Amino acid sequence: MDMPQPKYKRILLKLGGEALAGEGGFGISPERAEVVSSVVQAVKDIGVEIALVIGAGNLWRGREGIRHGMERATADYMGMIATVMNALTLQDALERNHITTRVQSAVEMRAVAEPYIRRRAMRHLEKGRVVIFAGGTGNPYFSTDTAAALRAMEIDADVLIKATKVDGVYDADPKLNPTAHKFDRLAYIDAINRRLGVLDSTAISLCMDNNLPIIVLDLWQAGSLQKAVFGEPVGTTISR
Repeated sequence: MDMPQPKYKRILLKLGGEALAGEGGFGISPERAEVVSSVVQAVKDIGVEIALVIGAGNLWRGREGIRHGMERATADYMGMIATVMNALTLQDALERNHITTRVQSAVEMRAVAEPYIRRRAMRHLEKGRVVIFAGGTGNPYFSTDTAAALRAMEIDADVLIKATKVDGVYDADPKLNPTAHKFDRLAYIDAINRRLGVLDSTAISLCMDNNLPIIVLDLWQAGSLQKAVFGEPVGTTISR
């Protein structure tokens, strides 16, 4: 019997830094990195090419620095550097799982990561390697969500998957409001106008302009990522 084929052959998976956080939502937990690694492996085993972008909220929150008078650009550069630490953590966990992985950083750190080169990233993916894009876009004033949307476009990903701790997009915080409504599907423009906070408006606009679908799902829900790559209903899909 023929095995079902995944709907999406190449994905960009966007993780918040919280995915690697230890107790109290801060720092790096090697155990959490191993869990993320096993989730990635399960999808890679299906034959899907995977690139990742990870945030840095577990190590540095720029708005805290800005609140104390720090220059926005400085706070953002610190965040970019913190994403490299998270990327190296993930690379280590994946390689211990026998998954060949490359880290490419938009902020050059040649001793620990390749510089971001689009064609080289594409080649890594074609060879079955996982590529982790670190350093955001390399520019301040852009979030890692926007970096994820940009890299997804550059590598011709079929979908941008935003992995969170919530099983989709709601019209209110489901933890605070038990009557919050979950959307199965959303138009890009509605996601922007409603300011639902799941991705920043720059990232959604970029996806809208290039017709790249976004799926928001709960990474920790067993099998959710596999369902997404097979096109099964899971989380919230943001598209035209």
